[in-house]
Amino acid sequence: MQEARNLNRLAYFVAVVDAGSFTRAAEYLGITKAVVSQQVARLEQEVGTTLLMRTTRRVQPTEAGQMFHARCVSILREAEDALGELAQARSEPKGLLRITAPYDYGTSVVVPLVTAFTSRYPDCRVELNLSDRMVDLVSENMDLAIRVGWLADSSLQARRIGFFRQYLVGPPQFATRLAELNGLADLPALPFVANNALREPLEWTFTRGDQEALTVRFKASIAINTTPAVMEAVRQGGGLSVLPDFLATADLADGRLIHVLPEWQLPSGGVFTVYPAARFRPPKVSAFVDMLIAALRTETPRAE
Repeated sequence: MQEARNLNRLAYFVAVVDAGSFTRAAEYLGITKAVVSQQVARLEQEVGTTLLMRTTRRVQPTEAGQMFHARCVSILREAEDALGELAQARSEPKGLLRITAPYDYGTSVVVPLVTAFTSRYPDCRVELNLSDRMVDLVSENMDLAIRVGWLADSSLQARRIGFFRQYLVGPPQFATRLAELNGLADLPALPFVANNALREPLEWTFTRGDQEALTVRFKASIAINTTPAVMEAVRQGGGLSVLPDFLATADLADGRLIHVLPEWQLPSGGVFTVYPAARFRPPKVSAFVDMLIAALRTETPRAE
């Protein structure tokens, strides 16, 4: 139990530094001033240096004490988080779960999952923020972000949980014109609906096998800033466009869209869960992510 006693002494020392006096620290800890003073003195003996400068008005840390205080705070926080993680692991998901996701992926994939989640875990509530902007998880108090595409470097914790394909699609009205194509080089002559939510909506690199690659630059006849609206414009005959499989697959199967030059592939993107830099995740977050991963695994396998 020596380690537990040492942790207690670290906690007493941190309390004294934070409070600025032994008396206030003792009141905060709910023990006597004599015990706090004795334990901090014993800590100084163990580390072999003076940690506190004691005056009649205030107790202040020495230079060594300041550095030691910072380390103690980190150690105590880690210990508290470890205990919290064990306690959370034994508990059922409950409370408010705040999630952010892109509008298109959120509407088609996350919303159905949210309804299933709240049905399975009635003690949970969900707030889902659908936005194509990069939501700051910390300042906006989000538990989880679901992001699709190509993740930028970040200090946040991220995990890739799936993939999606991209398809060049067109409306059924274009069937005759598409049948007359001689190849990718003919594509810029056709109307194109640009997705302005993307960084580069007009330039796309196609590959065929391991050796062939060709970049095509389209000319936008229509430009729209949300992916579902782009898809609707294509359905209505506005032109070709590039759509993710989680939006386009059903329409391709039903003939509402045509897969253009399917022998050529576009880059696949990732599906990521992104978390604030927390030391452990509550059961509500882990349970939701587990459900999302299970849902993705039941879908048709996607290329990387």
